[in-house]
Amino acid sequence: MTHEDPARIDLHVDVAHPARMYDYYLGGKDNYEADRAAAEAALDAAPEIRAIAQENRAFLHRAVRHLVDSGVRQFLDLGAGLPTQRNVHEVAQETAPDTRVVYVDNDPIVLVHARALLSGLGRTAVVQADVRDPERIIADEQVRSLIDFDQPLAVMLVSVLQFVPDREPHDIVAPLRDAMPSGGYLVLSHPTQDFRTSQVNEVASTYNRAKAPAVARRKSEIERIFDGFELLEPGIVQTPLWRPDGPVTPNLDLIWMYGAVGRKP
Repeated sequence: MTHEDPARIDLHVDVAHPARMYDYYLGGKDNYEADRAAAEAALDAAPEIRAIAQENRAFLHRAVRHLVDSGVRQFLDLGAGLPTQRNVHEVAQETAPDTRVVYVDNDPIVLVHARALLSGLGRTAVVQADVRDPERIIADEQVRSLIDFDQPLAVMLVSVLQFVPDREPHDIVAPLRDAMPSGGYLVLSHPTQDFRTSQVNEVASTYNRAKAPAVARRKSEIERIFDGFELLEPGIVQTPLWRPDGPVTPNLDLIWMYGAVGRKP
């Protein structure tokens, strides 16, 4: 994929984008008025969203560290969002400098910022593509230049599939699962309707009004996404409960986000 001229990219800053809203929740600066307005509307409906975003990021870090310790040296991060503190390549390469990471997102702002941040890092790349087209991602030349689908890899879908309300998420994951060898991993987090249903539905409505349709799913639906994988302990749990580094401090009633890691046998 050729690198687009940033001056020629339509950044659509007048329309809220989930990646930039997430950046706002995490205290980042790479967001615009439309993103901040939509994020504040979501926070009005459920102030715990900021804590959920922070716990989601911490889950990603723990999962990456565990997989690196398990020998994984390549990561495909789909719907990666804007580069922020402690990205996948930073966490992984602290322990294993030879780790290769490809970030994929459909937001052109992500493309511009990520390429600027990753310039000169030969073991990382960023690809602009849509998670709803996994076959294209698998076939992409940039992806293939760093990711060897004959070797174990981790596919990251962290807080992404809720923004694909028009397709069954297991239909997106299945081609990725089939493309990876035995010993590959799926890292997933996803908001759920199993807790604080009224707040979850109100937040979903704010995303819909921001032209970023979102859907929360129940645990049984998330389990289906892991068809063909063996769940690592402790299974599908609220993100703070997935192999915590220490005591779990947040009020779990407020964390309506599941996290899990599966291994292809």
